[in-house]
Amino acid sequence: MAHDLIGNVGNTPLLRLATLTASLPGIEIYAKAEYFNPGGSVKDRPALNMIVEGERSGALTPGKIILDATSGNTGIAYAMIAAAKGYKVRLCLPRNASMERKRILKAYGAELVLTPADEGSDGAIRKVREIYATDPDRYFYPDQYNNPANWRAHYQTTAPEILEQTQARVTHFVALMGTTGTFTGTARRLKKELRDVQCISAQPASGFHGIEGTKHMPTAIVPGIYDPGLADRNVWVETEDAYKMARRLAREEGVLVGISAGGNVHAALMIARDLVAEGKTGVIVTVLCDAADKYLSEHFWDDPE
Repeated sequence: MAHDLIGNVGNTPLLRLATLTASLPGIEIYAKAEYFNPGGSVKDRPALNMIVEGERSGALTPGKIILDATSGNTGIAYAMIAAAKGYKVRLCLPRNASMERKRILKAYGAELVLTPADEGSDGAIRKVREIYATDPDRYFYPDQYNNPANWRAHYQTTAPEILEQTQARVTHFVALMGTTGTFTGTARRLKKELRDVQCISAQPASGFHGIEGTKHMPTAIVPGIYDPGLADRNVWVETEDAYKMARRLAREEGVLVGISAGGNVHAALMIARDLVAEGKTGVIVTVLCDAADKYLSEHFWDDPE
């Protein structure tokens, strides 16, 4: 059945990572392969939902420029969808965003405003607020960090897909947090449908880290959609462990994914090892946020294992 571009957002495969769990009896780890979305990442879901909601509410009308802060993937999703729908896009992103991301954004026709690398995504957030305040009538500012249409995209699509693809067998869901939309929406829906499911948030272990698109909540501008009471527990992920897992996934599973995806699978493996140590079984689901094509210029791929 043929779809237009936007009709292909969602319904991504759920991959079983069998090699990683070969020595862990009673454990299954699955990952949503979100790089199958047309924009190449999990962010296609919330970007589409925020734009559609903006159109529905009248906040986004023809001639307005879509403006937001991004570390890359949401911006790419905005730019792709805007190109398909006929809108212009202006994006603030950190100067150290990967070369590939900047080139993809420019290819889609997005205007980029680069912000200081050492300020991370928070610097981009501050800059976009400044731009919007100068001429609010000119822009549609979805504000992905504070827009409930972000987490609702995962409540309405990601979580139901996980339930269907696991036949509701999922026992644990784990995801790193950036805007927190993926974790918040998916966890809320899973908890509504499954009484005993455990939802575990993950964060970079320190404020200065290399896991693009994620936030260390104790030192970051905390997103308005973040619900600190939602997670059953939180795990801390070192940047080097995310790098190592990205390399492992490519070499052992044939799955070539980005840094946050590596961090997510590392967190899932932490949960798996805890379960085995406690003599328990589990069906753990996480998210492969994007593929590695936006990170191939990064030097961590060169490290021998």
